[in-house]
Amino acid sequence: MGYRFVKRAFDLAFSSAVIAVGFLPAVVLSAAIVIDSPGASPIYSQTRLGRDEKPFKMYKFRSMVPDADELLPELAGKNEASGPLFKMKDDPRVTRVGRFIRKHSIDEMPQFLNVFLGQLSCVGPRPPLPQEVAEYTERDRKRLTVKPGLSGYWQIRGRSDLSFDDMVSLDLDYIHDASVLTDLKVIGKTVTIMVKGDGAY
Repeated sequence: MGYRFVKRAFDLAFSSAVIAVGFLPAVVLSAAIVIDSPGASPIYSQTRLGRDEKPFKMYKFRSMVPDADELLPELAGKNEASGPLFKMKDDPRVTRVGRFIRKHSIDEMPQFLNVFLGQLSCVGPRPPLPQEVAEYTERDRKRLTVKPGLSGYWQIRGRSDLSFDDMVSLDLDYIHDASVLTDLKVIGKTVTIMVKGDGAY
């Protein structure tokens, strides 16, 4: 309980600071997205599942064309990920601005609002889509026993270069290792990964 209290207090303080500092850059980026994708909202929301499979709306800067979800079935045969995930290195749905912000995880920045609202933590397993969870095994569902996060072991140890089973194993390792010190280490390494853009597509 002590760890969860400190974790929530840190999430509130950190997300508030990022939202305040990032407001003006977010406005500029939003304008660039609108120019790149006329008529589309710069913020994209998607239903994800949190702890105990509780659904919530997760926010991102738009990095794909407006009809990306409708085009997904046409690309199913080109999936480069294992398990219920979909990953494609040269996804044709990604916009010009989208390629840059996805490489450096800038598209995830609006999720600090989810952190502020208590739906996400700064560190934890990434929240899955409902259709992904429908294919989960009992072992896979164990990653949903804690609050999901912006970053975690998966993000700092390979990201999209890892398989779905690797992701689950790393998430379960994080749940076992979770502590204030562990979270601070993950956050520090995440910043380095964002700058380099390694393993993202």
